[in-house]
Amino acid sequence: MFIRFHIHFDTQWGQQLFLSGTNPDKEHQIKDDMIPMVYTEDGKWELSLEFPDTLTELSYRYLLFNEQHASIEKEFQVHRKIVFDAATYNTVEVFDQWHPQQHANNVYLSSAFTGVLHQRESAPSVKSSKSASTSRNLTTHRFQLRAPEVPPHLQVFLSGNDPLLGNWNPDQALPLADDAFPVWQVDVPFRGKSRPIEYKFILKSTETGALVAWENGSNRQFAYQYSRKRKKLTVLTAESLQVDLPSFKGAGVAIPVFSLRSSASGGIGEFLDLRGFTDWATGSHLTLIQILPINDTTATHSWVDSYPYSGISVFALHPIYIRPASIAQLEDATKEAELESRLAKLNLLAEIDYEAVLQTKIEYLHLLYQQEKEDCFRDPEYQAFFADHHSWLRPYAAFAALRDRFGTADFSQWEAFSVFQEAAIAAFTDPDTSHFDEIGIHYFIQFHLHQQLLQASLYAKSKGVILKGDIPIGIYRHSVDAWMSPHLFYMDAQAGAPPDDFAIHGQNWRFPTYNWEEMAKDDFAWWKQRMSHLSTYFDSYRIDHILGFFRIWEIPGHAVQGILGQFNPSLPLSHDELLARGIWMDEDRFCSPYIRAHFLREYFGGHTDSVVREFLDEYQPSCFRMKHPFQTQRQIESYVEKRIEAYPESKPYYESIVQGLYRLLTEVLFFRSKDGRGYCPRISIFETRSFQEMDWEKQERIKQTYHDFFYHRHEHFWQEQAMVKLPAICEATDMLVCGEDLGMVPACVPGVMQELGLLSLEIQRMPKDPSREFDHPHHAPYLSVISPSSHDMPGIRAWWEQDSTQTQRFYQQILGGQGSAPFFCEPWIAEQIILQHLESPAMWAIFPIQDLLAMDGQIRRENPHDEQINVPANPKNYWRYRFHMTNDQLIESHSFNQLVGRMIHTTGRSPLSSWDQLPHSLTSVIVTS
Repeated sequence: MFIRFHIHFDTQWGQQLFLSGTNPDKEHQIKDDMIPMVYTEDGKWELSLEFPDTLTELSYRYLLFNEQHASIEKEFQVHRKIVFDAATYNTVEVFDQWHPQQHANNVYLSSAFTGVLHQRESAPSVKSSKSASTSRNLTTHRFQLRAPEVPPHLQVFLSGNDPLLGNWNPDQALPLADDAFPVWQVDVPFRGKSRPIEYKFILKSTETGALVAWENGSNRQFAYQYSRKRKKLTVLTAESLQVDLPSFKGAGVAIPVFSLRSSASGGIGEFLDLRGFTDWATGSHLTLIQILPINDTTATHSWVDSYPYSGISVFALHPIYIRPASIAQLEDATKEAELESRLAKLNLLAEIDYEAVLQTKIEYLHLLYQQEKEDCFRDPEYQAFFADHHSWLRPYAAFAALRDRFGTADFSQWEAFSVFQEAAIAAFTDPDTSHFDEIGIHYFIQFHLHQQLLQASLYAKSKGVILKGDIPIGIYRHSVDAWMSPHLFYMDAQAGAPPDDFAIHGQNWRFPTYNWEEMAKDDFAWWKQRMSHLSTYFDSYRIDHILGFFRIWEIPGHAVQGILGQFNPSLPLSHDELLARGIWMDEDRFCSPYIRAHFLREYFGGHTDSVVREFLDEYQPSCFRMKHPFQTQRQIESYVEKRIEAYPESKPYYESIVQGLYRLLTEVLFFRSKDGRGYCPRISIFETRSFQEMDWEKQERIKQTYHDFFYHRHEHFWQEQAMVKLPAICEATDMLVCGEDLGMVPACVPGVMQELGLLSLEIQRMPKDPSREFDHPHHAPYLSVISPSSHDMPGIRAWWEQDSTQTQRFYQQILGGQGSAPFFCEPWIAEQIILQHLESPAMWAIFPIQDLLAMDGQIRRENPHDEQINVPANPKNYWRYRFHMTNDQLIESHSFNQLVGRMIHTTGRSPLSSWDQLPHSLTSVIVTS
């Protein structure tokens, strides 16, 4: 069998097209070979390959090699496939079009559309316009069209100037099969003399059969050549449908799983509660549910583990989200009744009692494990689960068992197990060991968590609702991942964020940073496995702090506050470069804490004298340096904790001075770069007394250097960094990817996200244009998610009450209000804000459930300040927010649901509402040859 590939691509000097692919049986693999194609003329490239006669399917893609940069450009996640019967054809001619990274409809190729919103329920097997027996004796032309944007109530047809194509009569047009959606196809057995064929694709309603639209522009053409070869298949693939379909716009809701509430949940939201919440969302025309991370965070067995971004595994699910009663009924009915009663009481609490819920569920699960383990481990579904996930499941189970055995997740204290060794862990997890139940319990729990989340996920998908997950930018320092692969991380560093309006001292997440160079050695296999695992449950995900893929805010291990960080990677300023800018690097003045007597009382008030005696040395009159034991913030933190533990009565004193001590250590202008070869300006340098007490000329030189360093110097460099990492990670799955691009955003970020088809995040109170105090929703780009607030912010109502002068400006500038703004956020105000977001150009408008309920004065929570989920400035925030209504109560709130549904429908964001506004011109264009 011969297959000849044809593609048109206008290359430049030094560029070469390659073919890469494989068939499922691996009888012929070209993936590793990257076979070069042959240039013929006028941008035409060809390649002929011989395959075994047993071949029935071939997957492939085109690659562009640029010799000048030694780089390879791939098509956008296109998985081309040819399926045929080798007994029918011995020659295949394939005519393709390059599918660019920035194709307008790439976003529709995500599983959020192909698998959920535009999914096909039962695909008709329309393979040929004639019977199979007839086509065996004729040359066959397969018309293929990649059109993921076509919604389920429409079908693609083929019409043209040939009798087999209906002679331009839409009633006689050929239907294309969508069983390979988003690729549509039909086989046409042409016969007779050679002739030019002209054709177009058209759209019809699947419900009425009525014509909806013809393609725009000129007719498509190909030259049919009569051939005596009666076993030839010609495949003609089009990469876009030339119809001006309305751009999809959808609406979603954001709520953490732990915040869900139902009559069946046990003190916290559970995976199975997503089913009832999906029912409410569907009834209100919402087509997306966004949640926070759901990985296991159990490190201390205390409320501190409520922080969902500090997972001890990027794969394992959190046991707290399981519903034990759905696994099996306890044979001990008395014990079951007791446990269910405890969970029912916890379910009535206004907020989550994290420790009590987890303790009760773990006790419940241990009883179920002892009762059900033998049946579970014999279950074919469990065995398939273990076979698919053992690469992370076994290390996770060992980690959890050792955590409990040693009483800490800090694996450095695990004696012989402090360093991960595959052979030792294989022996430790051997089912024949006497302690296997310490391991098996975690297999058991993860299997049932998987089943319950998968059930909820499939249910949402069946209802046409996208489940959107969340990928934390970091990993927990004492996690399975750090234990197994410490070489992938910089364990002596901490990830965080620079200062902003929400955290003036920056944020320190205390996660290790990524060793990207090491990760690149196996083409980011750890990330790809992580993404692939996530796609089991989700069709979209949010990349937390996507800026970290460009550069991460890296804080040294000795620091407590994020303000002491610097960007990594970066391009430090050399001594000579600083000198050329008129700055003589005096390390003692610029890089050491600037501490002077005249501002100490401002920091410490009446405690100044005692602070000086305990912590400072006066090396010159009125000039101080920190004493030797207090050279870093971590040293101060440790000292203060020990003093308070030893002398509890000293707690008020030390708590009143510790922030001032931290601040003294931030009084620097430059840091030594990580490699020691240069200098990096400290962020927010102008707020330091060190800068303020310089002469004007030095200030101006440092200002210019500072602005160039943070806003210009790295743009191309950071763009290159992101384009090494993000394409490989995003291509690992076909999920719809959204990036949280908030904060100090480099100018190169929007271009990279647009090139990769990633949706940006637009928050009204965090405008990306620094000249604006607020962003108006109508400024949002199409490829974006727009929202009035996030889990890191107060909701609409709480924010409205925080600053009346700011609220007044918002009321006048954004809402167009006259006079004084109301003190409280009345329902009509919330409704205006929600409506503005729904009317925006953004593809998605996603609302925290708290903000949606703000529109209804009858059912919204009484105190809006109880609704904020996280306070970024507080590193010890307790994540315990619980929605105050059950799913059933929400479903029964008819007037509210009707309001939400009506607003979504009238703004064109319900599944079919955009088609109500379909231009009539689309149905009146008839093109003939």
